[in-house]
Amino acid sequence: MESVATALEEVLSSALPQGCITVGVYEAAKSLNADPDNVVLCLLATDEEEDVALQIHFTLIQAFCCENDINILRVSNMQRLAEILGGGVKPAADLDLHCVLVTNPQSSLWKDPALSQVNRFCRDSRCLDQWVPVINLPDR
Repeated sequence: MESVATALEEVLSSALPQGCITVGVYEAAKSLNADPDNVVLCLLATDEEEDVALQIHFTLIQAFCCENDINILRVSNMQRLAEILGGGVKPAADLDLHCVLVTNPQSSLWKDPALSQVNRFCRDSRCLDQWVPVINLPDR
């Protein structure tokens, strides 16, 4: 599991400078609606709050991703996610990290072994009837 978390960090770190990250529930919904074929991974980040409205958004996003064959991961440790993404999008305090999309870049991220590892983990999890597996990003 830790190797998948490391691979996920690599995917995010390489996608960020290429402008292949969409952050925020609303922005993600707009991106999914506009071009779902361009999305290669959807991350749904959880925190300590039990927000019913957010859970409804998650349910809708999950359904859309499943319908469009987009891999989904639930990510715990939003603080670590903020550390990974904070430098490249806007100040980490301003980010809505509850939903993060990785989109298909023009370069070679598709051939990235880290993305292949994350995709394989998602596929293997679905075979075990775990449609939205949870990854814990370890603190650094």
